[in-house]
Amino acid sequence: MTGTDTRDRGAHALELEDVRKAYGDREAVKGVGFHVRQGEIFGLIGPNGAGKTTTLRMISTLLRITSGRISVYGRDVGSEPDEVRKIISYLPEDAGAYKNMTGRGYLAFIAGFFADGRARDEMIARGVEIAGLGDRIDSKVDTYSKGMARRLLIARAIMPSPRVAIMDEVTSGLDVVNAFEIRDIIRRIAGEGITVLVSSHNMFEVDLLCDRVAMINDGRIVLSGTPRELKERFGAESLEEVFVRAVKG
Repeated sequence: MTGTDTRDRGAHALELEDVRKAYGDREAVKGVGFHVRQGEIFGLIGPNGAGKTTTLRMISTLLRITSGRISVYGRDVGSEPDEVRKIISYLPEDAGAYKNMTGRGYLAFIAGFFADGRARDEMIARGVEIAGLGDRIDSKVDTYSKGMARRLLIARAIMPSPRVAIMDEVTSGLDVVNAFEIRDIIRRIAGEGITVLVSSHNMFEVDLLCDRVAMINDGRIVLSGTPRELKERFGAESLEEVFVRAVKG
C-alpha cells in the first residue's frame, strides 16, 4: 500500500480502542486503548505477564481480538489482516535465525519472500547495512553472540521497509554495550519515518528510547504520556517509580 491511500490522511499510525482478549473465562487484555503517531518510538511497558506480548500479537494479526478495534494506518486488523501484514513487521522476543546459514544468506533467504531481481538485491544490501556486522555478516549465525544475532533479526524485520515495526523485548538478555547499539539502530529506523512500537519490562531503557509510553498492568493501561510528563506528574526520578506509584494508587 502507498502513502497516497486516502485512509492514511490525518490518521494515526496505530490505534487501539477498548481491545480485549479472553481465553475462556480468563481475560488477559482488559480494554486496552492507546494510539501511536507516525515516526514515533512508542513503548508499551509493564511487568512480565501484564499483557504486553498478547497486545503485540493482536496488533500483528497473530491473535484474534475478542472485542474492540485495532487499526494500522486505517486498516482494520480484524477485517483486513492481509492488508495490515503488508505494512508491518513483527519481531517476537524469542525470534531466531537459521543457524546453519551465514548472516548474509539468511537475509537473502528472507528477502526472497518480498522481492526478486534488483529489488531483492537492494533489500539485502539494506539489511546488511542495518545489521552493521562488518565482515561477520558472512559468518554462520551459530557463531554469533546474542547481540549480533539480535542485530541480524532487526535487520530482517526492517529491510522490507515496513511502515510500522513491532518489537517485543528487543534488548532482553543483552549486555550494556549491545543494548546501547540496538537502541541506536531503533532511533535510526524511526528517523527514516518508520513507526516503532516496542515492549519492555525495562523501564530505564524505555525512558532513554521512547517518545511516549503506555504503562500496562494486569491487562489494563494505567498511564500514558511522555517519560518526562509522567515523571513530572508524580515527582519521580524514574519511570519505574512512576509505575509503582500508579499501581499502588
